[in-house]
Amino acid sequence: MSPVKVRIGVAAGAGVSDDAKEFQRLVDALDDLGYDSIWVPDVVTTPTLDPLVALAVAAGRRQRLKLGTHLIFPGRNPVFLAKQLASLDQLSSGRLLLLAVLGLRQPAELEAQGVAAEARTEMLEEALEIMRALWAGQTVSFHGNHYRYESATLAVRPLQDPLEVWLGGQVPAALRRCGRIGDGWMPGLSTPAEVAEARAVIDAAASAAGRHIDAEHFGMNVSWVPAINDEVRAAVAARRTDVTAEEVIGVGPNGLAEKLESFIEVGFSKFVIRPLLAPASWSQAVADVASVLRLQN
Repeated sequence: MSPVKVRIGVAAGAGVSDDAKEFQRLVDALDDLGYDSIWVPDVVTTPTLDPLVALAVAAGRRQRLKLGTHLIFPGRNPVFLAKQLASLDQLSSGRLLLLAVLGLRQPAELEAQGVAAEARTEMLEEALEIMRALWAGQTVSFHGNHYRYESATLAVRPLQDPLEVWLGGQVPAALRRCGRIGDGWMPGLSTPAEVAEARAVIDAAASAAGRHIDAEHFGMNVSWVPAINDEVRAAVAARRTDVTAEEVIGVGPNGLAEKLESFIEVGFSKFVIRPLLAPASWSQAVADVASVLRLQN
């Protein structure tokens, strides 16, 4: 059996949204340093870039770097979105990486999306079914609770066939959903023991649905900081009160490398790393981390 291919990307968050040059420097640095991908999270009401626009810029700037996004599906027209994503994959020579997310369960975000919190899961599933059929070249007639189409088609198709869509989520229903319809799984803010246990649930759900998720399609969003302080502890506690910051955050480049190794040991091989706090210089921060990581690109 060949060893798994470890791939490491970086999520660009706050700090580059109002500085075009800084974003461009980050794209160049990631490519030059051998990172696998740049990721642009999709959060409507915070100072982050629109992922599809930012990734299009990155695609035109560099020819190797893969283009990833934690993309909100609910609230978007599935046919329009399918064409946007197919176009981006075509024009980037098949470099698009997709993680479909529900979006933050916060009043401002839900209002911006124009969706009810309780409807988002079903909207994501319906949208994904429609988009996959369109990407496969099918004529789609669909009558769901949220979307209805008669004989919809898509002339532009992704270069990747199929264009994979990974999912996140850590509650039992999200794990079972990933097993049923996901091409991969990438959660965040978890321990190696937790994700190893969750992976077993996903694999069981996939088997029950007559599916199989590739062993290399399990990854992690991993945050890192120079040092853990009260702000970092508060950020972790806002999402999880049952773990400490030290358990789920990489501290410094060496601490981050150790965190990644602990996930590799339980069978995870794809990583999106992100500073929990915006660095003074993104390009310098990723250079510091690259000096201790084993990049395989």
